[in-house]
Amino acid sequence: MSEPVTVVSGLPRSGTSLMMSLLKDAGLPILSDGKRRADASNPGGYFELEAVKRTARDARWLTAAPGHAVKVILHLLAELPGEYSYRVILMRRPIPAVVASQSRMLERLGKNVAGPGPERLSEILSAQWDEARHWLEQQPHFEATVIDYPALVRNPAPALARLGAFLDLPLDVPSLAGRIDPALEHETDSS
Repeated sequence: MSEPVTVVSGLPRSGTSLMMSLLKDAGLPILSDGKRRADASNPGGYFELEAVKRTARDARWLTAAPGHAVKVILHLLAELPGEYSYRVILMRRPIPAVVASQSRMLERLGKNVAGPGPERLSEILSAQWDEARHWLEQQPHFEATVIDYPALVRNPAPALARLGAFLDLPLDVPSLAGRIDPALEHETDSS
């Protein structure tokens, strides 16, 4: 069997780009097309692969994915075909911080998107998180670990050590920890 695909996932604005950057710095090859450029919301870049969005119709990009890391947003995990094995790094960030960060990003982009208010959006995102976690637990070809974004930013060493164990990679924890800028956690959970 081929190497597993390392999947970085979570809700939008939950730290997936930071995790992709850390994996790249750790020497794990990543799949990214560079189409979405770094900006004020993600100064380190997004590390996305556009083909992932079309996985339900065309999953050919996965032939190059074993042994690599790729970002797959939470609600697209169920589209990943079962003929591969996956190691999923789920980035968790408090829902109020996710909502606040999404709002600030849209403001920076000058977009006024009609949609549910913050309270309803929080309910929707929370349900998506719970549903994805439950789904992952039922899948034999998925192995997952949860990395708490605020903890990673504030005290990176324990999370990075756990990550190295999960991926069976010898990570240079002090070096990687030094690459995390705590100022990037724009919004925090007020609870």
